[in-house]
Amino acid sequence: MMTVAAIYDIGKTNKKLLCVDEAYRIVHEESVRIPEIVDEDEDQCEDLSSLTEWILSRWNELQSRKDFLVKAINVSAYGASFVHLDRHGKAAAPLYNYLKPYPSDLSDKFYNQFGEKDKISLETASPILGHLNSGMQLYWLKHTRPEIYERIAVSLHLPNFLSSLFNGRYGTEITSLGCHTQLWDYSKKEYHAWVKAEGLDRKMAPLVPYDHVVGVLNHSAVSGPGLHDSSSALIPYLEQFEEPFILLSTGTWNIALNPFNNRPLTLDQLRQDCLCYLSYKSKAVMASRLLAGHWYDEQLARMKEYFHVSSLNEDDTAFDPNWQHEGTDEGYGDKELTSLTSVKDGYHQIVQVLVNRQLKSLKLIMTGNEKFLYVDGGFSQNDVFMNLLARELPDLRVGAATIPQASALGAALSIHSQWNSNPKPGSLVRMKLYDH
Repeated sequence: MMTVAAIYDIGKTNKKLLCVDEAYRIVHEESVRIPEIVDEDEDQCEDLSSLTEWILSRWNELQSRKDFLVKAINVSAYGASFVHLDRHGKAAAPLYNYLKPYPSDLSDKFYNQFGEKDKISLETASPILGHLNSGMQLYWLKHTRPEIYERIAVSLHLPNFLSSLFNGRYGTEITSLGCHTQLWDYSKKEYHAWVKAEGLDRKMAPLVPYDHVVGVLNHSAVSGPGLHDSSSALIPYLEQFEEPFILLSTGTWNIALNPFNNRPLTLDQLRQDCLCYLSYKSKAVMASRLLAGHWYDEQLARMKEYFHVSSLNEDDTAFDPNWQHEGTDEGYGDKELTSLTSVKDGYHQIVQVLVNRQLKSLKLIMTGNEKFLYVDGGFSQNDVFMNLLARELPDLRVGAATIPQASALGAALSIHSQWNSNPKPGSLVRMKLYDH
């Protein structure tokens, strides 16, 4: 039998079960999409019952396999989402969507009561994001749904709840607590004063460290506490690379994570879409966000319409080392396209403007001590983006990183010593460097 760790990687869209062997090779993978349901306000939300049913059904099937010896289970899942349980361990409320509209009058009441938005945002390293600040969801329940709030015995962030399905124990792990929840005071390293004043800390499970494991019910495996997915995806990089780096995770949002910037978040950074996460070792990870993928798709569609092409071929999107950017780019999205000489020229223009915007976002969290910039996700496979980015950052080594299922591997790595008799692997992340 092959010794494996079973990792549930739960995204908003795809829910996955992966098994990794002791060399961290993915030896089993399956996924499902679960249709959303609606809460009592007819807002879309996760179907918690169906999600729980799928997770436990996959676990039952995994136990029956003769080729796997499951030694550990862990979870990586999206954050800023609470599962509220009553004293019988049953859901006391829907798993509300973090995009659910937040009442402006309640938000005003909160800040009138507890202080300026900027002050609380800085202390909790959390931009004002409504329900995406999960602490504000508890405040909302207390003040607008008191009958639900009174039924709540414990509130668990989603990764920690899913972990409890296997071990029956409730814990609050720091990576979920530290992802723009507005619950955690970063300087005092404890729940923020407003949380204590409202008594919300009494709804929270005890704090547990990232590598805290508990025996799985009716099984010889151990279960980790569950991790916030973005923080979990950073773990393989922190384990493999020692010199200061920034990880740029790209897609619809390009999120830059700097685990080596120990400076406090400033008001200027906060207003430019910066925030902090907590790493699995409870250290602040400064981050900046850029809505890149959506803008890129819009510009691509606009250019294709101008040139009357339905798609771009390989030559159009191949990097031209002799191409030079001319003029300014600030108004690119609105300017005429008549200056473009070809689709290839237009494509380079679009990507250059994106790179310039990315540089501004990156520089918000850079200290000057970084040696590497690692790019993963969709844009890491874009040769023009990677070459132009490397050209603009001559003092950094820029690399396209490839690591399959980083969030899941991070969750397995975080409890390595509890299930794996081998040393941690030194080369999980494959890198293609772009030097200029």
